[in-house]
Amino acid sequence: MRNEKAGMRNAGKFFFEKLLLNGSAALQHNLKFFTFHFSLFIIWMTATQAEEQNLTVQIRDIKPLLEIPDNSYYIYWSLISLGSLLLLGILFFLLKKIWEQRKINLAKIYLAKLKAIEWKDAKKSAYEATHYARLLATDTRKKELFSQLETMLEKYKYKKEVDALDDETRNQFNLFVQVADESI
Repeated sequence: MRNEKAGMRNAGKFFFEKLLLNGSAALQHNLKFFTFHFSLFIIWMTATQAEEQNLTVQIRDIKPLLEIPDNSYYIYWSLISLGSLLLLGILFFLLKKIWEQRKINLAKIYLAKLKAIEWKDAKKSAYEATHYARLLATDTRKKELFSQLETMLEKYKYKKEVDALDDETRNQFNLFVQVADESI
């Protein structure tokens, strides 16, 4: 660094000596003045370059900003999806339970209508008993009893004038109602 300063000072001095061609004392004084200021300028320049180099070394030690992975978007949509699936599952099981209770209630309603049949008009009562008994015949025992009852009720359905209900048909009907009542 010192060699650089001395080289610059000598180059400046050489330039002015050639330019002035060994001029007067005032020019010699100006040359010394210029050389002094030029050397101060050189010192100042080297100091600023040293500071800049020091700053660049310090800046090189600073690590660049790290990119932090942001998964909040995916977490947000996964929570919404999970919540909606959970809500759909709860809704499904509630509707299923309501549907099952509705079936039970319908069976109770059909049984109540079977019990409420008055056998004064045998033809109309036979049609009603066949309709509601068919709806209640869901398992094998009730289906077997219903097929026996249906054959007994056929003689009251398709005629204009029918007789009153006989005891055998009434007993078969009461047996079917009793079996249906036990299963519900």
